[in-house]
Amino acid sequence: MLLGSVLNPINSTIIAVALVPIGRALGAPASQTAWLVSALYLATSLGQPVVGRLIDVFGPRRLFLLSTGLVGVAGVVGALAPGLGVLIGARVLLGFGTCAGYPAAMALVRSEAERTGRDSPGGVLTALAVANQTVAVVGPLLGGLLIAVGGWRATFALNVPLAVAAVLLGLLRLPRAKPEAKPTARFTARPTAQSTAQSTGGSPPRGSLAARLDLPGMGLFAAMLVSLLLFLMNPHLRDWYLLALAAAAGAAFTARELRAATPFIDLRVLGGNVPLLATYGRTLVAYVVSYSFLYGFTQWTEEGFGLTPFHAGLAQIPMFLLATGVSIVSGRSTSVRGKLLLGAVGQITACLVILLLGGDSPLWMLLVALIFGVPQGLNNLALQNSVYFQADPERTASSAGLLRTFAYIGSMVASAATAASFGQHADTGGLHRLAWVMLGAGLLYLLLTLFDRTLGRTAGTGTRASL
Repeated sequence: MLLGSVLNPINSTIIAVALVPIGRALGAPASQTAWLVSALYLATSLGQPVVGRLIDVFGPRRLFLLSTGLVGVAGVVGALAPGLGVLIGARVLLGFGTCAGYPAAMALVRSEAERTGRDSPGGVLTALAVANQTVAVVGPLLGGLLIAVGGWRATFALNVPLAVAAVLLGLLRLPRAKPEAKPTARFTARPTAQSTAQSTGGSPPRGSLAARLDLPGMGLFAAMLVSLLLFLMNPHLRDWYLLALAAAAGAAFTARELRAATPFIDLRVLGGNVPLLATYGRTLVAYVVSYSFLYGFTQWTEEGFGLTPFHAGLAQIPMFLLATGVSIVSGRSTSVRGKLLLGAVGQITACLVILLLGGDSPLWMLLVALIFGVPQGLNNLALQNSVYFQADPERTASSAGLLRTFAYIGSMVASAATAASFGQHADTGGLHRLAWVMLGAGLLYLLLTLFDRTLGRTAGTGTRASL
């Protein structure tokens, strides 16, 4: 579970220190290399909920093995890519290949809880959060080390041994069939997709494979998301038609899902689950801040401050250590609201410090990365735990995938903001413009938490409780 779930964050973050070397080697400006970030998020934003739904239906084994094998193929393509276009294609493959790890892990946690009749996943969920954020933070350092040893192509080649290890572990350990759920009082507190279909006159989830998967719903969802993300990659009024396409596809998707007996995303249940919708909204704005920092600050330390890729990654080690410690300590507590509020304050504080940075700042001021360790350690854990307890148990994997989709939309906004702020060169003026965008998102995150009265404490055992 841990190895599969970290394949995506390691590829999301390791590219941060590789963007400048890739641009220099291939003669591409920052506005073009930004597609290496956007391509992965575009593929993953679409693939996570789709693969998550497939995992809900078929179990994690086959989807995990197929997707993870694709990661190895993408690693080979990226390592041998002759130009930027092929490299972007490799990142798309990586996006689809890393889709199964996290939803599969969440589904396995849920199925084990149902099998044993005990639902106390705090330790496992903390381990998942720590593993993902540890890799996310150590990614730039690892990328810098690989670039120093084998050039930027080594950052793609790394996926080959990781994929081989993940596939071998999956073959050995993943269950061959999805376990039958044992109904308990805990897992009947929310209406399921089947009960909702029956209460609204639909049929339970039976029938053909196409009906169970809701292929038309998946297609409309893809059209809506791709149109929206293509606009976010380079927002401009001349591309208004992309927003129109997204709105039209969204309307058709909504109409389809409200009529489908087995919808891809059950809008009837999701629409009544206000706490889960609020969690998705917080996830989007939280990732605008964190990934704007990851990409923007890292590029600035190389071009605006003059560090090598390795030293740019090394500057983030304090954040890695603090984020890991914060997650381990805070994982012992079931409080969600406190974690989110402290994480919001940490983001705002770090953004304000960034506004004080300049090309002639003393080296110790780069420890602004340390401040980001607090929200990095708190937000991911709190948001992940929120989804686990708020989602329909029968759709744990697809709900977890949708959480990642909102995170990647936030990351796409961050990528577009970074490209717009820097333009052709990652200078100090661009960093400050980006910091104002981050500060606005951080304030919105704080407001979404302050005014959400559904937040409280998670339930460790017993009935499902609001957070």
